Amino acid sequence: MALSMPAIMKTTAARLSALYLLLFAICAVLLVFYMTSLSARMLTGQTQETINDEVLGLARAYQRGGLPLLVRVVEQRSRQPGANLYLIADTNGQILTGNVQSLEPGVLEAEGWTTEPFSYRRFGEGELERQRNPVADPNEPSQSEVQVEGEKGHNAIALVLRLPNQMIMLVGRDLGEPERFRAVIRRALMLALGMMALGGLLIWFFVGRAALKRIDSVSEASRRIMGGDLSGRLPVTGAGDEFDRLSENLNSMLARIATLNEGLKQVSDNIAHDLKTPLTRLRNRAEATLSGKHNPTDYRQALEATIAESDQLIKTFNAILMISRLEAGYSSESTSRVDLAASVRDVVELYEPVAEEAGVTLETSVQDAFAVEGNRELIGQALSNIVDNAIKYSTDSPSKPTVRVTLDRVGSEIRLSVTDNGQGIPDDADRARATERFVRLEKSRSQPGSGLGLSLAKAIMTFHSGRLDLLPADPGLSVVMSFPEREDR
Repeated sequence: MALSMPAIMKTTAARLSALYLLLFAICAVLLVFYMTSLSARMLTGQTQETINDEVLGLARAYQRGGLPLLVRVVEQRSRQPGANLYLIADTNGQILTGNVQSLEPGVLEAEGWTTEPFSYRRFGEGELERQRNPVADPNEPSQSEVQVEGEKGHNAIALVLRLPNQMIMLVGRDLGEPERFRAVIRRALMLALGMMALGGLLIWFFVGRAALKRIDSVSEASRRIMGGDLSGRLPVTGAGDEFDRLSENLNSMLARIATLNEGLKQVSDNIAHDLKTPLTRLRNRAEATLSGKHNPTDYRQALEATIAESDQLIKTFNAILMISRLEAGYSSESTSRVDLAASVRDVVELYEPVAEEAGVTLETSVQDAFAVEGNRELIGQALSNIVDNAIKYSTDSPSKPTVRVTLDRVGSEIRLSVTDNGQGIPDDADRARATERFVRLEKSRSQPGSGLGLSLAKAIMTFHSGRLDLLPADPGLSVVMSFPEREDR
């Protein structure tokens, strides 16, 4: 989806890019001025040091041979290639010798270092200029004469000294090289600034545009999801960046929401279908009781049956609510360290009379004391449901009905298993369906129950970050509650 320039500048990526570009530009400009100023000061310092060395050499020549030797040394050094500026003038400022033809007015009036760079022309430059640009009128002043009268030529700094005989000596150095160096530094830094700005624009154009496209794709997927398509997912490119991490987390959240939504739909369907029968039975019983004449004993029996049926419905609704809360990851019960061995002993002790009455042998095998982080009541309820089912469905065993409860460690898991030797559930698909709500297999419909026992046990194990597995026991069925050995909640 294309965006106009005003729309692009409203995005966070564009604003950050513009801010960084402005920051880089300010830093680069400051760097340009700092480097040029630093290089100029450095070269000026080197120039002054060179002039001081020259002055010391000339002073030693003056001390040895006076003015004649000083003049010869100045003339000799003036003719050397790349020579400094040398000048000896009389007390009136008239140039006597040296390689300087003219100076900016006022340079020789003050003794010491010149406060500002001054303009000058070297000896012979006027003649060379006259040969290159001859004038038509001999009486018209030449370009060199105009320069002599004060028009600027080269720039230099110098040290002006008064000799003992009041004559003036000037030793200086041309600033052309420092100025050229400073110009080179300035051009290089400006080029770097331009390249930085161009690079910033290119990075913003390519990287920023790619980020905007990814944001647009995320927005489009979000609109589809908000439209009711919970199967939609945010795009993941596989780059592993923050966009992918965000998309993965949101996709996990969407998958969780879809699971909860499916569970809610399933609960609604279950209530509509599986609870309709007991409610209809209640109504029919009440209607049958009221339709004829009965004695008080009949009315009492009808009311007692109605109360029993209502209690069963209340238990069913409570189980549904508990499963929903646990699958949503919420429970009002607190968690602590739970001794699984103690829970096994409590449940076995509770169901020993039930097993004995049904003719089932209830055995236990606890190798060691294991503790997990969880809720004691919920774990006890899950184990009770499993043991109750095992006792009910082991009575049809061809041999002596037996239910065995074992607790041991397998790898990094603590496993609590309840195994019976009944007919079991040989089909894999039926074992997978057995943990769903209100699911009752054909051979279990003759047994009392609502089909929520294993569903509640599975929800309790999910709440404890464990799992519930139904495995064939050959013969019979083994229901395994697997707890992580260390639980961080």
